[in-house]
Amino acid sequence: MSSRYEDSILRSLRRISRAIDLHSKHLAKQHELTGPQLVCLREIAREEIATPSGLAKAVSLSQGTVTGILDRLEARGLVTRERSAEDRRRILVRLSDRGREMVAVAPSPLHEQFRARLAGLPEGEQAMIDWVMQRVVGLFEATGDADAAPILMTGPADATSEDVARFFEDDTSDEPT
Repeated sequence: MSSRYEDSILRSLRRISRAIDLHSKHLAKQHELTGPQLVCLREIAREEIATPSGLAKAVSLSQGTVTGILDRLEARGLVTRERSAEDRRRILVRLSDRGREMVAVAPSPLHEQFRARLAGLPEGEQAMIDWVMQRVVGLFEATGDADAAPILMTGPADATSEDVARFFEDDTSDEPT
């Protein structure tokens, strides 16, 4: 028997999931990027020069995932990788001119937009939301199905632009999932 809140909570979670899906679809359709790819591009732009390990740490993704993302971004001509002159073991990542253009025209990642909206709430409300979200995450983690990555996205993190298009082309309905 369900409580009077269970259905409402599940609907709210589906609405959150749908908002993330719609943002991801827009990003994929307009810019052929995944959320994690955009986050990596923005972090490289902020740092000007990054290392794969530093980038992975900054964006809270595994080094393997970031390497795959960098492979895709480099193949599209959005970043360059070169060995450091001082330490040949180090790889330096920079935005190409095309990468800088992409960062300039792409929308903010969803988590940045959400962070700006949260900042407008009173601190007490932020604390309450934080507490509730920690509880929700705990419920998901109890099943072993949740990944704690702080990037709001769906779909494959290191996808090619073709993968992104395929991921979203069949799901064009506006019905919550």
